[in-house]
Amino acid sequence: MGEPEYESVVLVKQEVFVYKIPPRQSNRSYRAADWNLLDPIWTGRLRMVAKGRSLCVKLEDKTNGTLFANCPIESYPGVAIEAVSDSSRYFVLRIQDGNGRTAFIGLGFGDRSDSFDMNVALQDHFKWVKNEEKIEKEKVEPKQQLDLGFKEGETIKINMKITKKDGSEASSRLTGKKTGAGGLLPPPPGGNKISPPQASSPSHLPAASSTAAGGQTEWGEFTSAGVQSTTADAAAATPSKTNANWVQF
Repeated sequence: MGEPEYESVVLVKQEVFVYKIPPRQSNRSYRAADWNLLDPIWTGRLRMVAKGRSLCVKLEDKTNGTLFANCPIESYPGVAIEAVSDSSRYFVLRIQDGNGRTAFIGLGFGDRSDSFDMNVALQDHFKWVKNEEKIEKEKVEPKQQLDLGFKEGETIKINMKITKKDGSEASSRLTGKKTGAGGLLPPPPGGNKISPPQASSPSHLPAASSTAAGGQTEWGEFTSAGVQSTTADAAAATPSKTNANWVQF
């Protein structure tokens, strides 16, 4: 057995007006201006009552609670309750007696806030009914679970950005050549190299210093400079007799 359904009062308005409306001649919407708004046929209290998913509007005597009319509502908007086209304070209700007979009456509020409250109560109830139906449907037909696993032969590619400790980005490609120590670049490839001059021995000095035209060779100046520096070094290495006398005590 299911849980018993309890009756709950959704909305109460202490004063509403009921009007007799003319028969509907065409499919156009109802207009409150066609009613005799200054002469309502009944004045009383409105109670909106919910029992499970069913909802009804009860028009009762505000003194003793005697039921004047009952309006079951299956959906909103729908045939059971319909707003008029020329005012937000008036509605058309389809009332029903115990024998199943129906009739249409006009319903009006003295203040627009009262009609706004009834609209909100109707929308909230049927929104809740819709959510309940959706939950029950999901219980019978559960949602299909998504298969996020890899199929055979499927691969995934991930692009990662690697950062150093100081916050700078590390290069994802390594260079094929390394630079020299201290950040110096290697010498350019190719290029002609000039060989250094070769020092001549004293026995070759006359031949090196003379040419057929009476001039010097290409390395003549460098050779004579080398000879002079060699002779000076030899003289400095052989101390004179005067200096030798000073050294000996």
